[in-house]
Amino acid sequence: MADLFKILLGAIAAPILLVVAFVVMRYTFAIIGVDFGLIISITIALTPIWLPFVLFFLLFERWMDFVHLKFALDNGRTTLRIKLPQEVLKSPEAMESVFALIHNPNNPDNLWQTYIDGRLPLIFSFELVSIGGDVRFYINIPTKKTKNLIEAQLYAQFPGIEVTEEMVDYSSEVVWNPKKWEMMVFHIGKKEDQVFPIKTYIDFGLDKQPKEELKFEPMAAMLEQLSTAKPHERFWIQILCKPHVKRNFKSGFLKSKASWEGDVFAKISEMLGRDPKKKTGPAEFEEQPRLTAGERDTVAAMERNAGKYAYETAIRYVYITPLGKFDGNALLLLKTFSQYDIIKRNGLGVRWRTDFDYNWFSDWSGRKKMELKKKELEDYKKRVYTVREPISRVDELKIFTAEELATIYHIPGSSVITPGLSRIPSARREAPANLPVELPQ
Repeated sequence: MADLFKILLGAIAAPILLVVAFVVMRYTFAIIGVDFGLIISITIALTPIWLPFVLFFLLFERWMDFVHLKFALDNGRTTLRIKLPQEVLKSPEAMESVFALIHNPNNPDNLWQTYIDGRLPLIFSFELVSIGGDVRFYINIPTKKTKNLIEAQLYAQFPGIEVTEEMVDYSSEVVWNPKKWEMMVFHIGKKEDQVFPIKTYIDFGLDKQPKEELKFEPMAAMLEQLSTAKPHERFWIQILCKPHVKRNFKSGFLKSKASWEGDVFAKISEMLGRDPKKKTGPAEFEEQPRLTAGERDTVAAMERNAGKYAYETAIRYVYITPLGKFDGNALLLLKTFSQYDIIKRNGLGVRWRTDFDYNWFSDWSGRKKMELKKKELEDYKKRVYTVREPISRVDELKIFTAEELATIYHIPGSSVITPGLSRIPSARREAPANLPVELPQ
């Protein structure tokens, strides 16, 4: 009944407000002695001039949403499951090359492709899932162009890996039913300005290819925590990333926006105390602030990061369990994201969640919380993201580069020995031709 009331209210609100505005305007004109009929006549006469502009700005967003949806549906979606080999000798740099390769395969080449075909960079979803303690790696991607591309790249970078297409998506096993399931959802993102990178595999020293037994695997803590899920529990981690493009008319935006790389170098100039529009001479150089060792490392990391492919990224964590079996220990998984924190630079943390600090004030009936959980489950299955804090926008998408994403999601080495993380048995080979055989007596 409440939903029906909202629909009816939304349907009649606009006409009622329009009528009220019309009455108020006519009454105001009557008070000040303006001929209201003359105003209406002039407005109607000038309709061919102002109406097209009004309709354009009113309908532009709706049209773009329509063509984008059509393009996304035409591309389809595929869920791939990745089964790990016994040995992985590659560093996360191999996964970075995968992120670099799939960047912008659907960029429009002209205005027709932008505004008629609706071409735009589509969302990729890299997922870590634990179903009853069974840890799995998934990738949900657009089917056209990308499926074969990413499969080939995974096989090329990780010999022995097995990539299979899931006929039925695992998320379809859970159908929204508050009488059956308990659920809690978290949006995770960068705590600070997106120009500052998180701790990456280069900071961990993995780019130097240390011996397997000496490697510090940043994903180990998260995988270990995922394996602790009880038989009735589900832990879903979803990393949604969309290739970052310049916002201009060619890419489908009326308002242009400065590029992310420009923001990075502007922040570096601010830290160095220099004007980016002004050349620095010897005198100005002497006046620049001296940076500490940590600040120099931060500037170097920012410069390196700005040269990598960038994605607009959001991370979602969903905890699902049967009604009455909620276990607060499942939320310890959130602490594993602190592996990527560097104090005074950046880190990952919870930016939004489906419960409220003051339930008695924000959601005394609990209905708002239930509605949010339902919407988040639908968004997870559709691989879309909705900002739930529209005013503060603390949970909006943030820029993560291929280097940062590869640190969070990659194929872990054999040093990670987690009970719930299964690996493919070693491939069988034929016996050597010269193998000695003892003949029966």
